[in-house]
Amino acid sequence: MRCNLVAMKSCMKLFLIAFSFIFITNVFSQSITVTDLQKLKEIETNIKGAADSIVNADEWLDRFRADSIFTRGLVQALKVPYSIYYPFDSIKTISKLLAPDSSFRIYTWQVMKDYEYYRQRGAIQMKTDDGSLKLFPLFDMSEFTRAPTDSIRDTKHWIGAIYYKVILKTFNNKKYYTLLGSDENNGSTNKKWIEVLTFDEKGNPQFGGRLFSYPNDNMKPKQPAYRFCLEYKKDGGARLNFDPRYDAIIFDHLTSDGNDPKNKSTLIPYGDYEGFRWINGVWKYVNNPFANVIFDDKQSAFPKPLLDEKGLRNEKQLEEQSQKNQKKRR
Repeated sequence: MRCNLVAMKSCMKLFLIAFSFIFITNVFSQSITVTDLQKLKEIETNIKGAADSIVNADEWLDRFRADSIFTRGLVQALKVPYSIYYPFDSIKTISKLLAPDSSFRIYTWQVMKDYEYYRQRGAIQMKTDDGSLKLFPLFDMSEFTRAPTDSIRDTKHWIGAIYYKVILKTFNNKKYYTLLGSDENNGSTNKKWIEVLTFDEKGNPQFGGRLFSYPNDNMKPKQPAYRFCLEYKKDGGARLNFDPRYDAIIFDHLTSDGNDPKNKSTLIPYGDYEGFRWINGVWKYVNNPFANVIFDDKQSAFPKPLLDEKGLRNEKQLEEQSQKNQKKRR
């Protein structure tokens, strides 16, 4: 019996050594060469200033000129083999998200003309076996649609956002990449977006789908909605993010500080939360994403709802919350 255990342990060690060798060989076979790494570093240094100017230049012409320079430089960098693995760490004004399964990387950023005109830019870089570039540019068509939540869209008709989170879910052996993004929109409101990215049988990206289930109200896009939008007062500071502790997308419940819920520029958080959970291939609405969860000290510090016991608005707390949101914004 003892001999069998020794033999089993020896076999296990050999298996782990062999597996590690295969894994390490595979990783290094797809790594960036020293020469290409140096090339990427040089390009990053060259476009870093332009990336910063897209956001921080004083004049809109300079911001748009910087956007053009940065875009050309980024494409040049992405042509370097296996650049999908290069972090571009020094470029802080551009979102660079790698999918959880490393199948693609999505780059998004924003250029502003004035406080009424914001446009997003973006591109999806696909992982390829030989490290060559397969790139899908994204064209923001928000300006040309009155119904941004009404349809599935391709890369040429993208509803722009700066993405800060990508969540991988599956259903019936199909992968769904849920993107969470922000959009400064205009001078009156900001938007948070939930966008689901899939790939068709030819490998082309598609945005949106009948993947949300929630009751209609004045705060949310009317159903059927192919993507979800939370639009709120410019200084409202509404939050929307994925929390793995609850396996849910959690967002602020909004209320109107002017008693006019149809006017998005009056909507602010009032201290309660709503959410979505992935159930049977759909992001299904949950009124209380924290239900049946034991809170620790940090988790129990959520703001109290700005409603009294009868469900009526507490105007004093509402004003206090609005002031807090504005301070956060500053």
